[in-house]
Amino acid sequence: MQVKISWQSQTYLVALNQAIDISIPLQNGNANPNAFHIPPPMFEPIRVGDFVGSVAAGSSANCENLLLNAHGNGTHTECIGHIIKERITIHQTLTNFHFLAQLISLPTSPDSVGNKWVTDPNLKAKLVSGVEAVVIRTLPNENEKLRANYSGNFPAYLDPQLCKDLAESGIKHLLLDLPSVDPESDNGLMLAHKAFWSFPDNPRLDCTITEMIYVPNQVPDGKYLLNIQIASIESDASPSKPVLYILHASDN
Repeated sequence: MQVKISWQSQTYLVALNQAIDISIPLQNGNANPNAFHIPPPMFEPIRVGDFVGSVAAGSSANCENLLLNAHGNGTHTECIGHIIKERITIHQTLTNFHFLAQLISLPTSPDSVGNKWVTDPNLKAKLVSGVEAVVIRTLPNENEKLRANYSGNFPAYLDPQLCKDLAESGIKHLLLDLPSVDPESDNGLMLAHKAFWSFPDNPRLDCTITEMIYVPNQVPDGKYLLNIQIASIESDASPSKPVLYILHASDN
């Protein structure tokens, strides 16, 4: 199936059967990326009286309880409710799900104390006019990101100025392959989150941050159609499935 979209006087064809899934599948146990010392997800059959929700255990159907924390167990999308007192949820704030996006690869480098961060003073000049979302692939890009234990290991983070530049450029949705835009431990400053959401001066309530994605190396930098899929959960974050689609220029 193909759809035709128009963007800035250009028409593109999008093959919906050629999705590039940039989420990390969430599994039971330790075979997931982990951050902030959050316990791994646990999937287990429900037990009600003599019923056990497992065909392997002799029941008629599988029925599992899922115990997880969106922020530390894998790909997730969060809203400004993550950093403010008011209860604002991702279900309330993410009401559109398709966006023109730009994939940008950026290297990690040492910050002032020797930890890794991502910074780029020329980022604004690299942005394609009109895109609503930016997907950041950090370099080096290794498939270890699919199962990395970030807890206590000082994972890379984003320069708050980079997040401010994205906000000032009108980018509403930021996606990255790190466990957080901020350092693992920053004494509660949350500077990059606040910079992207323009908090507290001019809160951007309709903007989201998606963390712990993985973009394979063979996917080139450039423009894409992005679909962010979430569960309808009234919490500040949801496990999510961001998907990219290649834009094929069309003459009509």
